[in-house]
Amino acid sequence: MAADANENEYFVREIEKNDGCALKVKQCYLGDVGCVVWDAAIVLAKYLETKQFHDPSGGVNVWAGRRLLELGAGTGVVGLMAATLGAQVTVTDLEDLQTLLRVNIQENQAHISSGSVTAKVLKWGEDVSDFLPSPHYVLMADCIYYEQSIVPLVETLKLLSGSDTCIICCYEQRTEGGNPQVERQFFELLEQHFRVEKIPSDKQDPEFSSPDIHILHIRKKI
Repeated sequence: MAADANENEYFVREIEKNDGCALKVKQCYLGDVGCVVWDAAIVLAKYLETKQFHDPSGGVNVWAGRRLLELGAGTGVVGLMAATLGAQVTVTDLEDLQTLLRVNIQENQAHISSGSVTAKVLKWGEDVSDFLPSPHYVLMADCIYYEQSIVPLVETLKLLSGSDTCIICCYEQRTEGGNPQVERQFFELLEQHFRVEKIPSDKQDPEFSSPDIHILHIRKKI
């Protein structure tokens, strides 16, 4: 399917940046979980713009020239935001999400000047040598929902993480069905190998935050 695929397959969500520009993120009308922009992705994207990381008036830009990799990127909104802030970004997901990722990269290319973004296939639990040396940051939004994906996801985080890698994880806490158990299993396994720091709400974007959506900084235990 070409990047100029039938417009009827998509609807657009706009995410306004602090500089007044808006990312235009296409979502699929039909498809699985990866085809829409989830709230946690918006919260994480806006967190990347907070002044602790990006404050043009104060000469602060943590993302400039940094290598970032997004896992389970879906529409690519988080990685796109990082690229507009100057990061060198690789957005990854399964093969069937690559067309949507490429469409959204193309749609927002005009907002990316000093940064860059490319889309690649990465299946959790498989070889990550194409993504090494370890990125400075790994981004993941709402990646904790399938029980069968917990072990491969943690394995991928271990393989990708160097001593200086910071994983920034944003997820919506869900109370229905098996979600609490999946979250518990994920963090039990994660904390065997990583240190987890919860980011308080006053460090998040004041408008784009929620008591149900958590941001974590995760670093490999040395």
